[in-house]
Amino acid sequence: MPCEVKPRFVLLYGSQKGQAQSIAEGIFEEADKHGFEAELSCLNENEKYNLEKERAPVVFIVSTTGDGEPPDNALKFVKNLKKKTLPSDHYQHLTYALLALGDTNYANFCNCGKTIERRLQELGAKQFYATGYADDGVGLELVVDAWLEGLWSAVKQASQKMASDASAQQKGNVMQTPAFLEVQLNRLSLSDHQPDEKNTSNNATDGKHATVVEQTAATESKPGSSESRTELSSAPSLTSSLPPLSESALNIPALPPSYLDVSLLEVDAVAETLGPANKGALHEVPISKAVKMTSGDAVKTALLFELDISDFQIDYHPGDAFNVFCPNSAVEVEKLLHRLGLWDKQNHHVCISLLKDTKKKGGKVPTHIPNNSSLLYLLTWCLEIRSVPKKVFVRALVEHTGDSMQKRRLQELCSKQGAADYNLFVRDQNLSILELLTAFPSCLPSLSLLIEHLPKLQPRPYSAASSCLRHPGKLHFVFNLVEFPACSGRPDGKRGLCTGWLFDLISPALESSGSRLLPKVHVSLRPNGSFRPPSDPAVPFVMVGPGTGVAPFIGFLQQREKQRLENPGAAFGETWLYFGCRHKDKDFLFREELEDFVSNGTLNHLKVCFSRDNEEVEWEGAQSTARPRYVQHNLLLDSKAITSVLLEKSGSIYVCGDAKNMAKDVNDTLMEMIKTELQVDQLEAMKTLAVLREEKRYLQDIWG
Repeated sequence: MPCEVKPRFVLLYGSQKGQAQSIAEGIFEEADKHGFEAELSCLNENEKYNLEKERAPVVFIVSTTGDGEPPDNALKFVKNLKKKTLPSDHYQHLTYALLALGDTNYANFCNCGKTIERRLQELGAKQFYATGYADDGVGLELVVDAWLEGLWSAVKQASQKMASDASAQQKGNVMQTPAFLEVQLNRLSLSDHQPDEKNTSNNATDGKHATVVEQTAATESKPGSSESRTELSSAPSLTSSLPPLSESALNIPALPPSYLDVSLLEVDAVAETLGPANKGALHEVPISKAVKMTSGDAVKTALLFELDISDFQIDYHPGDAFNVFCPNSAVEVEKLLHRLGLWDKQNHHVCISLLKDTKKKGGKVPTHIPNNSSLLYLLTWCLEIRSVPKKVFVRALVEHTGDSMQKRRLQELCSKQGAADYNLFVRDQNLSILELLTAFPSCLPSLSLLIEHLPKLQPRPYSAASSCLRHPGKLHFVFNLVEFPACSGRPDGKRGLCTGWLFDLISPALESSGSRLLPKVHVSLRPNGSFRPPSDPAVPFVMVGPGTGVAPFIGFLQQREKQRLENPGAAFGETWLYFGCRHKDKDFLFREELEDFVSNGTLNHLKVCFSRDNEEVEWEGAQSTARPRYVQHNLLLDSKAITSVLLEKSGSIYVCGDAKNMAKDVNDTLMEMIKTELQVDQLEAMKTLAVLREEKRYLQDIWG
């Protein structure tokens, strides 16, 4: 009998940090089990697919990065998709489904996915399955799992319909999502992202989960002895759970197939230069100055670094950022080597190749690991050993765990039922693989498993806090020393990887009154063509930057000060800066410089607020009847003036700083200001802000 031809579908992804790619690869791996032939491509691999002629269902998995921008490997695709010359029926033959990844801590949630979907529909494409909007702010899996659960039936129906319509295309007939999928996709609502304990603990009979390969009966994995039961605490922790979770059958993800063959080769001692692998665009520049900007009893420690770039071709502009390449902590690398039993092999060369019999389709040898690297180099400069282990990684660790109680707990943490515990004890606490392995001592993973699952060690971006017009040959940046408190899986607190490393580099010089040669750091430029002052100096603009978010605006104002001196007769638009911190006398960053900008007319309006000061603050923008605590409060006080700048004078507003709270609050405040001043409803206010974004007059440089 002839072999049955499997229906095919096209799977396209755009991914910045690998999450969207990982989900797409998971779908690719599952396709064969569900009777499909999937064709997987990255969106920038346009030679591998052709949407203009595609007659099979197309599934998009796309993330969003930066200020609502597409991932780097989707930029060209989105740019082409947005061309206004494309006819409205360009994709009328296309049927698609889309899963968008984003983070509601950022204003432009899932903007890349929304942009692709909007343009596909404008160009006539038909949707065969409701779009999922997954929120990394609360856990991608809350939406991703539900979306994947219904995907296969939807693809099957779409394939059958397209096959039956092959002889006669039906224009404009958007496929209806089957009723049973509508029920499932109701779970994709953003309002339903928070896990429901009742729902997550009563799924023992649910056998339809797309990634389920085993349902562990509670009687199989529960600790059997009364002695083990008494060890359970009265509250759940990283290493233990309570009923109903501890007694539930579990839906756990499929075991990811291994795909790398890793061996260690003993070599003669060879001096290895430690440093980032990618030398091409990097500059090793000296730190010429380091200044502590906050007082000793401030809640956070802020530091200003000055880099000497006079001998390097680094042509930066205010608003640009740059990457700092830092190594993993030497102490943590040493502990991990001991934990893996590989301390005595740290200088061995790591040989990596693709397993010949791997079942992982599309598996590749990591390109971020140079050939002939030592194990020490690999763990120091190549892998992000601080990254939070994803659920699929936790699932793989289960197979390397000997103790039955520890194995059961790891199964819970990666299961559908244990989503809340995973978020609470792993994700929200920023646990690293080392901390997880310390908590589960019977887990002994192989080196190949770590290389397969740990992402590339990424550089840390910082905004330039200077203008080369004011400081030729110098580059300034400011940062807070990040502190992670102790928690269930971390007995002692720890510092942020890069900020802790930078602090340790210069702390001897800070403590010493004498001159001291400061070290060098590897940096590369990250130009930001949009987050810059208006090209026309007559255009007014507003800056909102509490805490270290003020950094790029120092560069804005330094440049403007120089421009005013060089063009005394030119017209300059008014400037506003909204700054906030905890205490006026402890963490008012750049205070003297900002006051100088005000006194010489570079900065027209400086509005500051102090969230933890109890006394009344005498400052422009502060009122004794309702002292503003945060930048959005001061914005609201100037509602009429700011809306005039933005809507009547065609000005711009820039927001820099924390995405989780400040950026959201500022966005909501701008919405309220527009509603009040224009006397419009919420929808119209949203449209007005959307226009400002589209025109690049509402710009954000924010971080989580």
